[in-house]
Amino acid sequence: MIPADKLGYFMTTRAIEIAPLAYMRGRTLDNAFIILDEAQNATDLQLKMFLTRIGANAKAIITGDMTQVDLPKNQRSGLKTAARILRNIPGIGYIELDEEDVVRHRLVKAIIKAYNAEHERSAERDDSK
Repeated sequence: MIPADKLGYFMTTRAIEIAPLAYMRGRTLDNAFIILDEAQNATDLQLKMFLTRIGANAKAIITGDMTQVDLPKNQRSGLKTAARILRNIPGIGYIELDEEDVVRHRLVKAIIKAYNAEHERSAERDDSK
């Protein structure tokens, strides 16, 4: 969305910075617009650490898809936990998208619907045991 030369300039002047989550510890992000993408793969502690970096005059956007968690089986998604415990805090918005919001190939909506239907059938089978 930004021409390559402008992006290079903004990154050189640190107006735009891309940093791994691991490098957030100890920082306070004042006067910033912060995006954490793929947050479904952050642990509880990682997401809490990220959220507590938000400084004065900053806004944070956190995105993730709870159907695509790549954490080891013994680790919970911090995004799921955060969505549950922070949902009713004033000043924090929560938006959940579904297959109707897909802007990819038309078949992606059908694929998501099929997987959701299978997940519901599987949950019903598990409940009947």
